[in-house]
Amino acid sequence: MSHVLVVEDDDIFRAMMEEMLRRDGHQVRTASNGAKALIEIERQAPELIITDILMPEKDGIELITELSQRDSSVPIIAVSGGRRAISQDFNLESARLMGVKVTLPKPFTREQLREAITAALA
Repeated sequence: MSHVLVVEDDDIFRAMMEEMLRRDGHQVRTASNGAKALIEIERQAPELIITDILMPEKDGIELITELSQRDSSVPIIAVSGGRRAISQDFNLESARLMGVKVTLPKPFTREQLREAITAALA
């Protein structure tokens, strides 16, 4: 299976995704925001990044932008549940405009996550 980096600021949601991925045989590392994700990426490049959009310090769009500037070819799945002032549709469309091919609205099922991973790695 793949080496996946999960970037999510919600501790419970991050742990849930990590567990789902591990049960499916993936190697998983996590980061709580985009700044910490960049450190993890420098240590060892993942085969797939799953990133939330709205996070403190460095959000998902900033992470996607920085990886794009570095000419990274690592596939990215952008996830978002939105917030009061910013809809999840806006967040996911922003990620698509930045070149992310696979997006996933929160909440999602384990099967939807599997399908997104398959699509991102294809």
